Amino acid sequence: MATNHFFQGGNSIGATGEQRLVEDLVIESLKVYGHDIYYMPRTLVNKDTIFDEDELSRFTQAYPLEMYLDNVNGYEGQGDIFTRFGLEVRDQATFVMAKRRWDDLVLTSGGTFTQTTRPSEGDLLYFPKTKSIFEIKYVDFQNPFYQLNQIYVFRLTCELFEYSSEDLDTGITDIDVIETKYSQDMLEFQLLQEGGQLLLNETNGCIINEAYNTALSEPIDNTDFDNLVTLEGILDFSEKNPFGEIGA
Repeated sequence: MATNHFFQGGNSIGATGEQRLVEDLVIESLKVYGHDIYYMPRTLVNKDTIFDEDELSRFTQAYPLEMYLDNVNGYEGQGDIFTRFGLEVRDQATFVMAKRRWDDLVLTSGGTFTQTTRPSEGDLLYFPKTKSIFEIKYVDFQNPFYQLNQIYVFRLTCELFEYSSEDLDTGITDIDVIETKYSQDMLEFQLLQEGGQLLLNETNGCIINEAYNTALSEPIDNTDFDNLVTLEGILDFSEKNPFGEIGA
């Protein structure tokens, strides 16, 4: 049975005008009900070709895009849980981004991206309303599944980002201050020369700014041992008969 050529050209349903109309409505809805969120693509510094990962990621770009927070009842995920390493916050969120807006603002900027067809896993999103950074874990670009033979949105499944001294130099003060407060990289506090080279001493050692402080946590057992020493004065071992004065 042949397809109806009055509605489609034989490949699939949907004319260019109809696709453009649906796409405009999607973008308008995101502008009305969405939030202003910064999209930060990851820049690979030293990629490991064996494990296909890079522990020295850098984030130097931030693009403001409107996105819809799909979790209307709050964050999903495992929430706040206690593990052997302490308290971990594993909040998850799903953001919806318009594909055309990503193409217009991100791809045309001339930046370096891991993928050129969609956002990549490992990229970051900064949510100014909660001042939180989320890491993209999965990108679903087939939901809805080719409505009128076209992809209109990206659904980004994200998890709360665990900062580990990554380089944040986006030009946005609220984002870059995270590196200033929480980075443990000693080179961030090293003195520089006029040309930008690192200032070294006679033995090629690093010269650190005096304002550099290293956060140290108190070992757990030490506090307990100190309390035991204090409790020794409570027990009285001078009595010969602990059950009374008879036979003392």
